[in-house]
Amino acid sequence: MDNEEQLIEKIWNTTADTFVDTALELFRFQYQYNSFYRNYCNLLKKIPENIHSISAIPFLPIQFFKRKQIKTTPFTEALYFESSGTTGAVNSRHFVKDITVYEKSFMATFAANYGNVKNICIIGLLPSYLERQHSSLVYMVNTLINLSGNNNSGFYLYDYEKLKTILLQNEAEKKQTILFGVTYALLDFAEANNMNLKNTIIMETGGMKGRRKELSRTKVHEIIMNRLGVAFVHSEYGMTELLSQAYSVKEGVFSCPPWMKVLVRKEDDPFEIAEMPHHQKTFVAGAVNVIDLANLYSCAFIATDDAGKIYSDGSFEITGRLDNSDIRGCGLMIL
Repeated sequence: MDNEEQLIEKIWNTTADTFVDTALELFRFQYQYNSFYRNYCNLLKKIPENIHSISAIPFLPIQFFKRKQIKTTPFTEALYFESSGTTGAVNSRHFVKDITVYEKSFMATFAANYGNVKNICIIGLLPSYLERQHSSLVYMVNTLINLSGNNNSGFYLYDYEKLKTILLQNEAEKKQTILFGVTYALLDFAEANNMNLKNTIIMETGGMKGRRKELSRTKVHEIIMNRLGVAFVHSEYGMTELLSQAYSVKEGVFSCPPWMKVLVRKEDDPFEIAEMPHHQKTFVAGAVNVIDLANLYSCAFIATDDAGKIYSDGSFEITGRLDNSDIRGCGLMIL
C-alpha cells in the first residue's frame, strides 16, 4: 500500500509540529485495517470523521493484549513479545509484523540519549527476563550488546562477583558502561557491594517480580546511589505492548522520542483526557495513555494501567499502578 509506505516515512520524521497530523493519519489507518480496534471505536461511537484532535482518539485498554491478537493489516508475525506474569496468569502478547520497526525505534532513541553504542559497554542484569522467552527488553539489550562490540558486554545472571569485577575493570579503564537492570536484581547487587562508579550508568528497568518487598522509586534510587556511588539512577520506561521507550536521566522524569507521546486520562472518566490548565505550569495527574506511532501494525493508542504526572514540556513521571477497580472500559466489548 502506497499510503502505508508514506505513513512509515512520516512516523520516523515526526516532529513536535507534525505529531498531531501524523497521529490522526495513523488513527484513520488503524481504524481501517484493524478490525478489533475499529469495533472498539464504533462501540464508543468514535469514527474518524468526527476525530480532529489526539485527545478525542479512543485509547485501547491495555488488557486487550492479553485476550486478543491486536493486528493492523493481515500478517503472519515475524515474532511476538510476551509480558511477564505470575504462574497461571494470562500474559500480554504483542505480535510484530516487521522487527526492523522495533529495532529502528529503540536504536534511534538510545542513540539520541546516550550516543553511539559502539563507544559503550552494555551489561544486562535481567535474570527474570532471561528465564523466559519472548521478552522485548531482552531483545533490545541483546541487540545493543551485539552492536557495542565490547568483549565485556553481555548478560550477567546471578554472577554478581563477575559483574563486580567487570564494572571495576571498566572503571579503571574509564570505559563508559550502561548497566540495564531489573529493580530487585539491582538492589540485591547494590546491597552486596559498596562501589564508587563514576563511568557507569545504572539503568533501572523496573520490577520487583515478587522477589522483594515493593519500595518507592525514590527509596530504590536512594539505595542504589548510596551503595554504588552514582549521582543519579537512570530509568527506562517501556512495555511489551509498546515498540518505543522513554528514558529518564534523573529523578524519574521521562522524555519521549518524537514519535511517542504520553497523555493522562481522568481517573473518574477513562474516556476523557485531562488537559493542562492554562494557569498551571507544572503538571496534570491521572491514568497514563500512550501514543506510540511505532506501533503501526498493532495499536498506537494505548490506555495503560499506570498512574502518572505529565508536565507542561511533555515530560512525565510514573507514580504508581492503578488498582483493578479503577480500570474501566474493558467491559464494553467482550468478543
